[in-house]
Amino acid sequence: MAGEMEPNAFIFFRAAGAVLLFWLVKSIFVKEKVARKDLFLMALCGLFGVALNQLFFFNGLNLTSSINTGIIMTVNPILVVILSYFILKEKITWRKSVGILIGATGAVLLTLTGASGATDSAIGDLFIFINAASYAMYLVLVKPLMARYKPVTVITWVFTFGLCYVAMYPPSLMEVSQMDFSAISGTEWGVIVYVIIGVTFLTYLLTVYGLQYVSPAVSSAYIYLQPVLVMFFAVFFSAMGWAEDYTDSISWEKIGYMLLIFVGVFLTGSGALLKRKSQSSS
Repeated sequence: MAGEMEPNAFIFFRAAGAVLLFWLVKSIFVKEKVARKDLFLMALCGLFGVALNQLFFFNGLNLTSSINTGIIMTVNPILVVILSYFILKEKITWRKSVGILIGATGAVLLTLTGASGATDSAIGDLFIFINAASYAMYLVLVKPLMARYKPVTVITWVFTFGLCYVAMYPPSLMEVSQMDFSAISGTEWGVIVYVIIGVTFLTYLLTVYGLQYVSPAVSSAYIYLQPVLVMFFAVFFSAMGWAEDYTDSISWEKIGYMLLIFVGVFLTGSGALLKRKSQSSS
């Protein structure tokens, strides 16, 4: 985004690359047809989980600060719990509520003590909130599909619809047509490939696979681990000499906030784990 590729063009290549990989895997390993009645639900998942989610996140990140982005993203699990209650009729247990509250507290405090952003923007903040809300809606809507189809089938159709929506957004193809592909370095192409395979293909595939076994609320609670993993990789990469040294930003205060996040995720996920164990034993 800071180089030769604008946000909307980046999203288009990300979605297009993921669609090619998903269809390749599906055509080789999964021979499964989708009922026509479920295509509408998959189209909605593509709208909320791919198009709106990515377009509002990348464009919002361009406008607002990283601190605001981190804080707003922590509302995602709360929105999932609320939407699951109304759409899936999923109960809100005390363990899940306490876990989400503790995890959100740790994530907000860790974000507040992290790196500051260059600018703040009300429009950017609104975009990030829409991103969090759209992804929450996607996690809730896609859950019923996991009971009827294999994960690869679901995510392939979801991303296919999502790519169609991204392509219909005028700035996407406009930015692609204005790109100077010769100016993109080998390192930048490597980053693009990593985002397509690691951040998109594997991440979305593993998420829908996980939704076969846990609720949307449990799945979304793991978003609180992102700032923890960012700190871990910052230390690891600096130790390996692959990036600048950020270890001076690690403090005991931040480690305490990280422990809050771990406790919150454990409480949120342990309820589902205990439920599955009791069902298997019975």
